[in-house]
Amino acid sequence: MNTHATLIMAIPAGVAVAGGALAALWRPSHQLRSLIQHFAAGVILAALAVELLPDIGKEHATKAVVLGAFAAGSLFMYALNLWTERLEQAAQGAAVGLLVATFVDVATDGFIIGAGFAAGGETGTVLALGLSVELLFLGLAVTSERIAGWRIVAVTAALGLTVMGCAVLGSALLAGASPALLAGTLSFSAAALLYLVTEELLMEAHEVEEKPIATLVLFGGFLTFWGIQLMGH
Repeated sequence: MNTHATLIMAIPAGVAVAGGALAALWRPSHQLRSLIQHFAAGVILAALAVELLPDIGKEHATKAVVLGAFAAGSLFMYALNLWTERLEQAAQGAAVGLLVATFVDVATDGFIIGAGFAAGGETGTVLALGLSVELLFLGLAVTSERIAGWRIVAVTAALGLTVMGCAVLGSALLAGASPALLAGTLSFSAAALLYLVTEELLMEAHEVEEKPIATLVLFGGFLTFWGIQLMGH
């Protein structure tokens, strides 16, 4: 792996720490946090529709591999959901479930970025820049009564290290991988990202009374990633 790729992989990590520092200095309202979660959800949906799913098709893997990997990812995230629910019950309402799911999502983001670099072209760079938008707002999205102040900086720093570590690991493991393995990894990751949008970010965002502008914010997140992807090409 060259130095340029490593520097690009470091961008999401640095952005995650910046988001944590912002969250430590500024506490958004529940309504604003819901809008931030809608924006992050839009970014992830765009990453799926604009970059990830087309890349899966480019690998020319068999339908059985692609669909089987997506099904495996769905079952994995379902099992994770059951586990995090138990964690929340044991922690008496703490935001443990969302936090665990967030770390899993960030690790998935890292593997996706690494897989993008392994696939060649500009895919890895576009994904790194696009998912950085998600990580910038992630610190604000996971703030709560129990995770606030400078503790959120430590959490987002750990998220940054996780995304970079998994990006490097994913790129190393998938370098020279067969099209079937690469497509299967991306398909599994797509299921994990879809889970974060539908079962975590939007579910959490809908706990407060929403305003109609929330829909526009979600589309704004989608448009932001799509714009980055178009400029990258």
